[in-house]
Amino acid sequence: MHLTDKSIQTIHAVLDNMIAHRQANPQHRPGAIFLGLSSFEMLAMFRRGLFYTYLSIYLRHFLGMSVTETTLFATLPMVANVLCQTFVWGTISDRYQVRRTLIICGEALAGVGTVMVWYAHILPVQRIHAGWVIITGLTVVELFWSMSNVGWSALISDIYSARDRNTVQGRLASVGGVGRMAGVWIGGILYDGMGHYYAGWGFQHGALFFIAAGVMFISIVPMLRVPEGGVLTADPGTITPEDPVESGSERLFVVFLVAMVLINFGRNSIAVIIPQYLVLESGFAVSSKMLGYIVNTQSAAMILTGLVSGWLGRRLGNGLALIVGSGVAVAAICFFALTDSLALVFGINFLRGVSEVIILATSYAFSSVLIPPAKRARYFGLFNATFFLSWGVAGTLIAGPVTDMMIGRGAPEVLAYRWAFVSASVLTLLGVIILGRLLWTLRARGHAQA
Repeated sequence: MHLTDKSIQTIHAVLDNMIAHRQANPQHRPGAIFLGLSSFEMLAMFRRGLFYTYLSIYLRHFLGMSVTETTLFATLPMVANVLCQTFVWGTISDRYQVRRTLIICGEALAGVGTVMVWYAHILPVQRIHAGWVIITGLTVVELFWSMSNVGWSALISDIYSARDRNTVQGRLASVGGVGRMAGVWIGGILYDGMGHYYAGWGFQHGALFFIAAGVMFISIVPMLRVPEGGVLTADPGTITPEDPVESGSERLFVVFLVAMVLINFGRNSIAVIIPQYLVLESGFAVSSKMLGYIVNTQSAAMILTGLVSGWLGRRLGNGLALIVGSGVAVAAICFFALTDSLALVFGINFLRGVSEVIILATSYAFSSVLIPPAKRARYFGLFNATFFLSWGVAGTLIAGPVTDMMIGRGAPEVLAYRWAFVSASVLTLLGVIILGRLLWTLRARGHAQA
């Protein structure tokens, strides 16, 4: 995209005015700040549970795409997201130290784009073409939605000190679990039109698209209670002073990123295909409502674990707690590959929820002390990439091809999916090993936050 000199000058002027306005704002109260952040997180997780829990089923079983093709709804949008976070919005955020503005703009643009994706996908005659329209449309939406992601990550570090970030992330994950639970429940009801229509009705007729878009617009409101953020032009009323940089070398940060790529790619490579696996007629054959109950077991675990993740991080240290959470993820994936009991599936999903929160909270806190404050947006763009790309790229490169290959060789569908689970557990375990080595190195150097 080519910008003229006049366009660049206009953007600079708008952002400079935003900074001046922010510095003139009165002091923000800590309680109001957390209320705004937690409300936003609850709405964000509601939207994700509502929409993405059932999208892969819609693409696979209603629109007729292959397993690997269905993973592209996460892969291509997330690639676009990460590229824009790293090279566009992260640079802008660090240059002008704007965070909240990016979040608000990203949510508004994504809301409009989501409605447009629904309308575009009902135009093709062939169903599989509609699937490709959804994937392409969501990719375009992420070009702009990514500004919200990078703004959010940097904002948390701007507001809270290193010692508090684990606790805050855990509490936000707990609140987000409540929103996710509600979203999954409502999505399961609407997916088949409350049982009155057919599986896929909620997407084809737009209900799930419209609600997701509406929530994006509503989520702008609580962000008005939050300061702009930024470390070079911070509000005097932010709740903590700027922390000293407790960073290691850039090489150690790179090693950390490698470990998180393996851990996140491993455990999340199966995220897209698990709903497909659970609804297989030759397997558990669960309904959309039962699928919602299973997924919400994970949400319940996220709520409970979020309340104690801060304590766990302080007790064990963020690095060791991260290893524990990743180990739980490996165990859960292995159990998924072995069990034939639906009751155990509920327990396994509970373990997945426990590991999800521990990994999210501790990895964020762990990385935040390795990143220089002035480069938070760009470096958090790289850190976020290990999460965002794992939801799609890992499925496209690992879980999807393994499953399709096994099916192509004549293996039963259930067995094919289970081989994908095995490959995911091995990849995650490799990441745990690298992380353990990094933690040993940091503690040998006397790193306070390891």
